[in-house]
Amino acid sequence: MKKLVIRINNADNVLVALQDLPKETEIVHEGNTYHTVDEIPAKHKFFMQDMKAGDEVMMYGVLVGKVQFEVKAGMRMSVENTKHAAEPFAYRNVDYKWEAPNASQFADRKFYGYHRKNGAVGTANYWLFIPTVFCENRNLDIIKESLYSELGYAVDAQYKSYTHKLVQAYENGESIDNISFEPKADKANRTFKNVDGIKFLTHNGGCGGTRQDSDTLSKLLAAYANHPNVAGVTVLSLGCQHLQVEDFKRDLTALDPDFDKPLLIFEQQKTQSEEQLIQNAIKSTFEGLMFINKQERTAAPLNKLCVGVKCGGSDGFSGISANPAVGYCADLLVALGAKVLLAEFPELCGVEQEMIDRSVDQPTAEKFIRLMTEYDDLAHAVGSGFYMNPSPGNIKDGLITDAIKSAGAARKAGSSPVVDVLDYTEPATKPGLSLVCTPGNDVEATTGKAAAGATLILFTTGLGTPTGNPVCPTIKVATNSVLAKRMSDIIDIDTGAVINGEKTINEMGEDILEYCIKVASGEEIPKAVQLNQDDFIPWKRGVSL
Repeated sequence: MKKLVIRINNADNVLVALQDLPKETEIVHEGNTYHTVDEIPAKHKFFMQDMKAGDEVMMYGVLVGKVQFEVKAGMRMSVENTKHAAEPFAYRNVDYKWEAPNASQFADRKFYGYHRKNGAVGTANYWLFIPTVFCENRNLDIIKESLYSELGYAVDAQYKSYTHKLVQAYENGESIDNISFEPKADKANRTFKNVDGIKFLTHNGGCGGTRQDSDTLSKLLAAYANHPNVAGVTVLSLGCQHLQVEDFKRDLTALDPDFDKPLLIFEQQKTQSEEQLIQNAIKSTFEGLMFINKQERTAAPLNKLCVGVKCGGSDGFSGISANPAVGYCADLLVALGAKVLLAEFPELCGVEQEMIDRSVDQPTAEKFIRLMTEYDDLAHAVGSGFYMNPSPGNIKDGLITDAIKSAGAARKAGSSPVVDVLDYTEPATKPGLSLVCTPGNDVEATTGKAAAGATLILFTTGLGTPTGNPVCPTIKVATNSVLAKRMSDIIDIDTGAVINGEKTINEMGEDILEYCIKVASGEEIPKAVQLNQDDFIPWKRGVSL
């Protein structure tokens, strides 16, 4: 019989509904009997005992809120009766002990990736276009339109065909109601078989903002150029903008003094015409594509992987199925000597002490404390704060406070020690789990995670999101089977079997790692990659959660 509820931690004083529970449902759990006072939708929580105003609400074993007025056992938790609360945090010199999972079955496994001269191994082989300033976005759009269809990277052929039929019907005076849409059946016939894509980092920065914004953008773009999944780069510059080409080259050299990938730079104000600029960029890039097409995938150990873990469109099942399953996969990767990246600092609000206690030394812990405090202070300075992070969709699906959302979100990182804490655009250099300072915003977080060096991203979602990244294959992991079936065009992995009791978290985590190996080898193409879901948003510090 399917379980009706779950208590995540023995210290919790709320139960999570695993399916819709009508009002006055009798539930027997761990020897105790409960009666629901309200209707409890699946993913929502109800109180296990009578509580009065100011009483602490515990979930995942941590403080996640406080009751605002008297509530009865069996009553549904809501934004009216429960407000965010979290414990204060500080370094306390805990001797954290971690028992690594048994990863022996993966010990001799390989993936087939692109080996770079600096020792990194890419899971894809991309050519990257970078504008130093938003003024060049239009030129990049023209280049993209010119290259995508001709070289076989476009994914919009079926939509163009459909639009063409609509135009024909209109011009012939016919009804458009009977025009059929025909999904594209065949894969693109690519000119360059060993080039996985041509990517464009259009953005709205590089000039007009603060010089600090341009400096940060320069470091971000340099990190993308140096990314293991990038084989060559074309840079378009206007010339007079804040972010000068020399700044970009300086930051690129700082990351890798021996940077040896093809790097093509075109400056519009030094070119005779826009036409010449675009023509020269296309021809030189085509020559670069001919060069990187000679590169082939070869075997690499799993410790060469760098996997970012992210959640977005989260629901009340995120911290029960997908996130802990991804967390077990993360622990397996750490046990194998790989890198794992956890970002989204606003979604660590309430679990700061756990991350501090897991830090390998005091400097690591204190850097985390500093970055968290500075970030939250910036948010408060503009009238916000981490406590305002949950979206309407999060709340509707059971994530009532930021601390609840955070406690579930942190489970993506497993339980391994925190070996490093990285500020935005800093590269991951140490095997193990690193914390990366980014917003919780889906695209800003994945943008920052790729800049830190993630060569794959595991992205869990309970509500569904098409988010991807230009240079880092993004794997979508659904928290529930209903979502996985309804939005199968964007979901890669369904962890609903955990909710249904058909698989354990560990079994699902092993399945996720198996899929990662296939994606890293080019054997499986995630839906976000198939859709060219190339989301890229640089972060302006302090204005985003």
